Amino acid sequence: MQLTAPATSTTTDNNADVKPTGRRDADGMAVASFILGLVGLLVLNVFLGPIAIALAGVALWRGTVRRGRAFLGLGLGIADLLVLVAFMQLDSTVSWSF
Repeated sequence: MQLTAPATSTTTDNNADVKPTGRRDADGMAVASFILGLVGLLVLNVFLGPIAIALAGVALWRGTVRRGRAFLGLGLGIADLLVLVAFMQLDSTVSWSF
């Protein structure tokens, strides 16, 4: 009895492309970095920005098919940190509030 899926998805054709789960995980990381970067512009940018940058970097390193979303997540993660720095300079504090 097997509780988890096999590491690669195969078909009955021997010449078919084999898609490893690492690539599928990288695609999910690219989408997650985009979403976290987008949400991080509004809330918790000190945490979500670096997480979005790290997920985008790992997704690009693993060779994701969704390179555009990974690059957007990377850009949004950097924008999160820039927004945090801008608000910290305006308030002259370590944190910012409205």
